[in-house]
Amino acid sequence: MRFMNEAVIVEPAPGAEQYPALDFANSALALPGGQFLDLLGTPGTANRWLTEHGLAPVDAGMREMCAAQLRSLREQIRALFASLVDGQPAPPSALAAVNDALTRAPAASLLHWEPGRGMYRAASHPTTQLVDHALAVLAADAADLLTGADASRLTACGSSPCNRYLLRHGRRHWCSTRCGDRARAARAYARRARQSQT
Repeated sequence: MRFMNEAVIVEPAPGAEQYPALDFANSALALPGGQFLDLLGTPGTANRWLTEHGLAPVDAGMREMCAAQLRSLREQIRALFASLVDGQPAPPSALAAVNDALTRAPAASLLHWEPGRGMYRAASHPTTQLVDHALAVLAADAADLLTGADASRLTACGSSPCNRYLLRHGRRHWCSTRCGDRARAARAYARRARQSQT
């Protein structure tokens, strides 16, 4: 579990640890009561999200233009996920956006050496190139998920109003314990309402 803000705790959806692009697609959350939480909503929160996923240093100096690029790619990946889950053709604009991100920057981190640290790999780019690198990595991960063996397990959370995606395990169709509890409570309430009408 990780803290999103003081009032909301959200568990990563099943599969998010394996596919960062799944967690990326789920970084805009619809919450009960008509609330909405966007983990890429500001340059600071976008930088934090990238840092938590090993795609940017803490002091990357993210700008609004960079955060907007991340939000835009997220929506295109969500459109591709939705088309797969719904069995619909992939939107050409979403395919074009992901392909653009794939070719915009090399997805490989460069090899570096520092005294005391030794050799390590990291992206060493100015902020805009760092974002291009992150976009390329996330686009490649989304493409791997959409075309790989796990594509058939991709599903939308079955608890309204949740808008997250997950990799289904068995019959589980909820992204979190909280969503599962909410869905079970709604079913129980509906059964009691039907029984009281008869």
